[in-house]
Amino acid sequence: MRYTLSRRALLGAAGASLLTACAGEESSGGLSGTAALPEAVDPKTALSIAIRPTQKQLEASGLISQLPFQVKEWVNLGAGPDIIQGFRARSIDIANNAGIPPIQARAINFEAKIVAVQTVPIPIYTFATAPGSGINSLADLKGKKIAFSQGQAQGVVVLRTLKELGLKNSDVTLVPLTSNQFFTALQSKQVDAAPLGEPNLTKYLTQFERDGAKGVAMKAVDYLSVLWSPVAVLSDPAKAAAVRSFIPFWVRGAVWGWENQASYIDAYYVKDQQVTKADGERILQVAPKPVFPTSWDKAVAWEQETADLLADGGFVPRVRAADLFDRRFEKFASDAAPASYRE
Repeated sequence: MRYTLSRRALLGAAGASLLTACAGEESSGGLSGTAALPEAVDPKTALSIAIRPTQKQLEASGLISQLPFQVKEWVNLGAGPDIIQGFRARSIDIANNAGIPPIQARAINFEAKIVAVQTVPIPIYTFATAPGSGINSLADLKGKKIAFSQGQAQGVVVLRTLKELGLKNSDVTLVPLTSNQFFTALQSKQVDAAPLGEPNLTKYLTQFERDGAKGVAMKAVDYLSVLWSPVAVLSDPAKAAAVRSFIPFWVRGAVWGWENQASYIDAYYVKDQQVTKADGERILQVAPKPVFPTSWDKAVAWEQETADLLADGGFVPRVRAADLFDRRFEKFASDAAPASYRE
């Protein structure tokens, strides 16, 4: 089947450690998936967290000193395949991604669950074009080479755009890459276009716009930003309690960044991501306000639609999206958010 080949491509990109399924992980820590979540946090519990913006938000706001557990490491990884590899290697306990990596993880029989949801109602990706590509609008994508990462949000916005344009996947050449390879692929003209988010879009155009590179706006929305964690972590009572306690800090960090944009721009975009203050201000001007839904029903429906889109394209087997969510955690993010940040 076609999805088998795509699975192998993803596994190769994510590393050999993804090649085996995680048999028996669900019961490895003693806490079942239906048991009540423990509330008391042992301050000696340590988590490895892969959420760079939250790290910088908590550091700049001073909230980081209030975490009730230890952070073993702030892992500087973000791409979905890298996160799945880190989960399998047990070097990451919780991460922030779009809704696609949990689908991809389930497709290769890795057990992980979504524990918090933020909605993103506007497009956050733009098609960056290679110099000389001849792409000036979405209609010009037909017949072009497009960077495609099926295990990441960047891949699904490509599929949604093709569907919107009435194009088949075969009407373009989908070049399998992971998002951290897009920049080089554009620069070398291995691809004609690639979906880039910020701050990578700004970095790319700053270097290559003078050579003819462009940014072409897309309409496709990637609706979900999620916290997710391996079932092996959530079945450990101490770590499950720490994950539960972290969710409000994820929310508070996002709210702080929105309400203290000058400080956040300096801490994250300027000092960490190496873009200018002016670029950081421009990026946040078009960024969506963080919103945390009080119910996950719409998130589950969106995730199912996305899983079906991938399955219909032959990229993954059928996935039941409801199985990706641990609804014991459903209220923790929205309960931690001020009323104006709830949906």
